[in-house]
Amino acid sequence: MDSKNNYKVLGLMSGTSMDGLDIAFCQFRKNKAGWNYRIDKATTVPYSSLWIKTLGAAHNFTAEEIVELDFNYGKWLGLTCRDFLDQHNLRVDFIASHGHTVFHQPGKGFTYQLGNGNAIHASAGVPVIADFRSLDVLRGGEGAPLVPAGDKVLFHGYDVCLNLGGIANLSMDITKKRIAFDICFLNMGLNYLAAKAQKKFDKGGTMAQQGELNVKLWKAFAKVYSEIRKKRPSLGREIFENRIRPLLDDDSISLSDRLRTFTESSAAEIAGAILSSKERGKVLCTGGGAFNSFFMSRLLDLCADHVDLIIPDDDVVKFKEALVFAFLGVLRSRDEVNCLSSVTGAAQNSSAGVMVGF
Repeated sequence: MDSKNNYKVLGLMSGTSMDGLDIAFCQFRKNKAGWNYRIDKATTVPYSSLWIKTLGAAHNFTAEEIVELDFNYGKWLGLTCRDFLDQHNLRVDFIASHGHTVFHQPGKGFTYQLGNGNAIHASAGVPVIADFRSLDVLRGGEGAPLVPAGDKVLFHGYDVCLNLGGIANLSMDITKKRIAFDICFLNMGLNYLAAKAQKKFDKGGTMAQQGELNVKLWKAFAKVYSEIRKKRPSLGREIFENRIRPLLDDDSISLSDRLRTFTESSAAEIAGAILSSKERGKVLCTGGGAFNSFFMSRLLDLCADHVDLIIPDDDVVKFKEALVFAFLGVLRSRDEVNCLSSVTGAAQNSSAGVMVGF
């Protein structure tokens, strides 16, 4: 580290939509006014078909296979980081890795992200901070969402920070206390349906726009989300597979109609969550869903004139989560709070993350 207030960090994020590994080389500087950030270099390394298949099936692996995958995926993360740093002639203080979630069951007291921190460190040759979620879960929290701790500091100029990823979530201040929650599934469902047409995703929402709303399917989604709204649990693969995927597999409804209905349902859930604050405000929109022009048009219509939806520079849209995990690593390295109990429901705030090689 150049000094205790300057950091160069590589942030890694692998989300539920399995688009690939997001890598962001970020610089953070603290001054009297607070923290400033820059994303200097960033890329998404697409997963090979083998990695997609392996990560997608990992929850069915034996214990021995999971441990082997944890190490192998960690090695791959480390080597990928090493290649990125060498290619751009960069040096970092450390890597902050979210990992790839296989199990997320805070109700049973555990969560598990692949990507062994020691394996990353051994392969990349630099210090690593990983496993940001477990401590919060062990303190009775959901272990999610974690991004709000970064939102509060880095994006305080916005009233709401909305992430439109595999799962849509938001964070905002209510009476000076940060709250956040997962709202609904978004790209997880859209990409799952697009795969039925042999596409990675529905670019711009074109297929969805060609479909029509199916009222019966809409009501089925609404029933699932009406239960979710009562408790606002952190959403993961398990709920998607048990509650949402069976509805998406209804082949009696055309694929374009399913895409349209899922898009409309998600937009309605998200608009309702934003408007629940009952205040006009600036909403920062990031994540892959911000590039889905049809979805964004529906969200804009549903929000009407109550809020301003703001899409920032492409790098922030694409790599905000990698940026924030890099910053959560900075806070962890300083032994400062990076996980808010007001968000997760834990017994106390945490400075979370396992540090390797420091």
